[in-house]
Amino acid sequence: MAKSKIISGFSKLSKDDKIKLVSEYFDNPAQTIKEFKSFWHKNKEIQKLLDEFSENTITNFYFPYGISPNFIINNKNYLLPLVIEESSVVAAASNSAKFWSTRGGFHAKVVSSVKVGQVHFSWRGDLPKLKSHFEELKLRLIKNAKPITAKMEERGGGILDIELMDMTHEIVDYYQLKATFETVDSMGANFINSCLEDFAMTLRSFLYNMPYFEGQEKECNVIMSILSNYTPDCLIQSWVECDIADLGPFDDGRTVEEFVKKFEMAVKIAQVDTFRATTHNKGIFNGIDAVVLATGNDFRAVEAAGHTYASRDGKYRSLTKVNIENGKFKYILTIPMALGTVGGLTSLHPLAKLSLELLGQPSANELMMIAATAGLANNFGAITTLVTKGIQKGHMKMHLLNILNNYNATDSEKIQSVEHFKDKKVSFNAVREFLDLLRK
Repeated sequence: MAKSKIISGFSKLSKDDKIKLVSEYFDNPAQTIKEFKSFWHKNKEIQKLLDEFSENTITNFYFPYGISPNFIINNKNYLLPLVIEESSVVAAASNSAKFWSTRGGFHAKVVSSVKVGQVHFSWRGDLPKLKSHFEELKLRLIKNAKPITAKMEERGGGILDIELMDMTHEIVDYYQLKATFETVDSMGANFINSCLEDFAMTLRSFLYNMPYFEGQEKECNVIMSILSNYTPDCLIQSWVECDIADLGPFDDGRTVEEFVKKFEMAVKIAQVDTFRATTHNKGIFNGIDAVVLATGNDFRAVEAAGHTYASRDGKYRSLTKVNIENGKFKYILTIPMALGTVGGLTSLHPLAKLSLELLGQPSANELMMIAATAGLANNFGAITTLVTKGIQKGHMKMHLLNILNNYNATDSEKIQSVEHFKDKKVSFNAVREFLDLLRK
């Protein structure tokens, strides 16, 4: 194994040379090279495309691509593509979809679709003076950005507003240009960032050249120009509702009233207890992330926005709420999300393109509703399991094949193990003991 050392010029090496260099950090370099190359795509054109998605690529890291059927969303039937390594997530989504398909399906709406970008700058000057001339600056900012915004405006998007934010109560001499955008079917990161960098140039020029400002007022230090992944005004709601009586029956003999009482309490706990809220919301993102990945979107941005929104009042809370009244059950997810169906990997990655085709070539708004619904479905399935039979029995059964693979089980041993554990509790120890018996 090679000793760790500073590597210069790694990005300039060929792909084969990169793999060769990396393999020297392993005990068996020849086997390591073979292992890395075994995950290359057989189609050289597709592999070239995948290599160009990122930097310093040496191989591909595969995740399962699963399908969850029977998702009725706003009276439209979808097959949802889910990219995730956790089988219980796909099972939970599918079970919830089937359950609600006979109870009116899922409902979803885009509350708003506004995105935010900021030019952060420091400036020593007369703020009232800048405010008095801000409308003139704003018109100039929008006009100078026209070459960037023209095509977006043709599609119905563009710059919505620009505000001057006084942040000097937080940091001395710190201000922002806070702009809002509509990016229609694109996630809009590149568009927004291009506009912001243009705003920064216009701002500096305006302060320097206009006669209203003098001395140090002409000096503007732009710190950075960047979109925000927090999108509290790009909100999606997804919900399910039915008569309380229609939630049953239950196999274990419990009443619908008992189930609803425990379900409501579980959601309330996630509203007040941060430890539970974190796991509760993770279950939501199990479904959302899987759809976001399958469609070539940025799940990190979606997660960041969602977790920030969950903390918007200063305490991290559940992203869902439940309403029980007048014999009705209603479960609602409200979450910020910015997805696109054009640009980026959505039109480049072969499987992302197929995912969007499978979903009927949705608009960005429709895709956001689909992703939010996948999150609600997974969360509903998880809460239902938690307050009835418990999470671990079903969870471990779904992971039985993973456990068997850890013990290098043969196909014959897998078949016998699946049959054996149909009515038994699954654990690593129990599987190991059963395999020991088979192998003896």
